[in-house]
Amino acid sequence: MSTEAGRTGPEGSAPGALLLCRAVPGAVAPVAHLLREPMQVVRAGDEWSVLVPEGGPWRDGGEPVDRVISGWATALAVGAPWPVLALWWDADHAGFLLASGFRRPVGFVWLASGVPVGEDEAMRTFAARVGLDPVLDVQALERLAKADTAADARARLRGLLAVLARVGVSPPPELALGEPADRLRAAAALLPDSLPVAWPGGREAVGERRAAAHSRLGPWMPWTGDPRARALALAQVAAGVPLLAWALRRRSGGWAAAGGLLLANGTLGLAYGLMYPRD
Repeated sequence: MSTEAGRTGPEGSAPGALLLCRAVPGAVAPVAHLLREPMQVVRAGDEWSVLVPEGGPWRDGGEPVDRVISGWATALAVGAPWPVLALWWDADHAGFLLASGFRRPVGFVWLASGVPVGEDEAMRTFAARVGLDPVLDVQALERLAKADTAADARARLRGLLAVLARVGVSPPPELALGEPADRLRAAAALLPDSLPVAWPGGREAVGERRAAAHSRLGPWMPWTGDPRARALALAQVAAGVPLLAWALRRRSGGWAAAGGLLLANGTLGLAYGLMYPRD
């Protein structure tokens, strides 16, 4: 079986993914709506949340899970003032990607057997951006980037979460790494603090946007009319157009979704500011 075939999710490969966001669920949900992917969001620590997607693009559309989830993480991180960490796995690989604002994402990949296919420098950059200890935590991350016949790819991801616990990352134990996406979402939906994330329309959408405007992230939300929101909307349009064009040339559905999201969200923010100027 080819590598690409394994990554597009054939039967039995059980691809799955999680999106860890450094914000509380109430702040994450209004932004995650824009991905138009059914998800659940639950608390993953005092300052962290985890988005659990249904996984339609890789389950039904045949897109590689890493490509889709990387595009989503990048779009979310540009659309909100907090970083997003994507964890993903399929039959042949597992890995992570950290997206933060307009900075170049950083990540690492392991083969299913645990063989690393990344560079140590990526781990050091990742540690600095997340706020880990530059000595002890970096040493722990660098061990994950070394060959280890006793650890497969999913054990490496569990090791990564163990290090991230030092900055408050604590996803619910029901969300076991390596499970298929649909099983993870079903488990997340049963948790007591779980919130569904779906694309709202009409008055529901307006109500949620206005509620978000009064949150501590409100000034950055594209629909508030705040000068910072307008600047962010312009930046989203500027980033979305070339990203969407590049993704269409490469026929990458995941990155096309990210580019389209940035473009749509930025355009929405600019249009909302014109239609509903602040008093």
